Amino acid sequence: MKVVVIGGGAVGVASASFALREGHEVTLIEPGEIAEGATFGNAGCLNASSVVPMSMPGNLPKVPGWLVDPLGPLSIRWGYAPKIAPWIYRFLKAGSRDRVEAQAKALAGLLRDSYGSYQPLVKNAGAEGLLRRQGHLVVYRSKKDFDGDALGWRLRRDNGVAFDVLTSDALWQQEPSLSHDYGIGVFVPDNGHTVNPNRLVSTLADAFVRDGGTIKRARAIGFDLEGDRLQAVRTADGCVEADRAVVAAGAWSKPLAKELGDDVPLDTERGYHIVIKDPEVGPRSSILDATGKFVATSMEMGLRLAGTVEFAGLDAEPDWRRARMLLTLGQRLFPGLRRAYPEERLTQWMGFRPSMPDSLPVIGRASRSPDVIYAFGHGHIGLASGARTGEVVADLLADRTPSIPIEAFAPTRA
Repeated sequence: MKVVVIGGGAVGVASASFALREGHEVTLIEPGEIAEGATFGNAGCLNASSVVPMSMPGNLPKVPGWLVDPLGPLSIRWGYAPKIAPWIYRFLKAGSRDRVEAQAKALAGLLRDSYGSYQPLVKNAGAEGLLRRQGHLVVYRSKKDFDGDALGWRLRRDNGVAFDVLTSDALWQQEPSLSHDYGIGVFVPDNGHTVNPNRLVSTLADAFVRDGGTIKRARAIGFDLEGDRLQAVRTADGCVEADRAVVAAGAWSKPLAKELGDDVPLDTERGYHIVIKDPEVGPRSSILDATGKFVATSMEMGLRLAGTVEFAGLDAEPDWRRARMLLTLGQRLFPGLRRAYPEERLTQWMGFRPSMPDSLPVIGRASRSPDVIYAFGHGHIGLASGARTGEVVADLLADRTPSIPIEAFAPTRA
């Protein structure tokens, strides 16, 4: 079939690559550079343990404190507050105990062996050197914070995630660069990461082209249907003939889905990172500071500190204080870092996570056409679940039963 994949991030490239492996004629449409969106700036984690939804029981009382704390993990531009309010309402509603149990189970299937799911694509592209399987460490400043995450760790354990709780000397032996202000941690040995998410996905895209795929630089703006059957994908530069299409446009997927009869509650969590070139210390594995809600990962370009959530939409200018905040938090996490850095050793970034209120992506067929498949809204797990999503997309293109249950990801879910 002629398959058009809309979106050049981790999910789009993986979907296009798996479709090509099945013998389809595949065109990937992307207006910018490959892997330059949310994929470019994430923490690089390939964590099967990321099954815990963002909205959890007990979050609501914490929100005011997060909003007023200049180092807090959440920020809302007040001019955007009326627009995001319905999303926030859905987000808080999704955090009931029964719903998070179901969400975690659904995410467990999508994230199963996140590291291993990339291996067919990585080996084909010769990109093995960009991946590491060195585990993932979650650290807490106090036992109270750790105890407050008890439900999250139970959800991980119930969904097959193995981990070890470390305290005091055992924790500091695991990560010698860690501040002794962190007295308890949890090590997840099967998790992995990439040392450069942009280069990883770009390398997979290069292999896709080498193997016969096509990349078209254009912005998709709609679909030509005859009845419910797809004829072409419309772009700003003309139409691309298609038997099937995949919408994997991340934060820009909402208007495409709406044209196809699905008004999904997709919005964007703006995330930030800052990178320290040639850092004095760096972690052995990626580290999540569970109190500060950010991740530190050693990468090719330096130590990347990534995280935070800002609601401000797609058009507002970045608030670079959010990136500088991450530097301050990173210096608390690793006391061996300098207190101040010259600007030439720092780079900062802001990007858009395409997020659904229930932390579940949208994967399934469009309401107006069975020929269009959705694969967007992955929030914080786009890279981690990209390859598995691509496998599911390939199943749907072939009208096979997907290898994992996808009912929870339906675009028509409440």
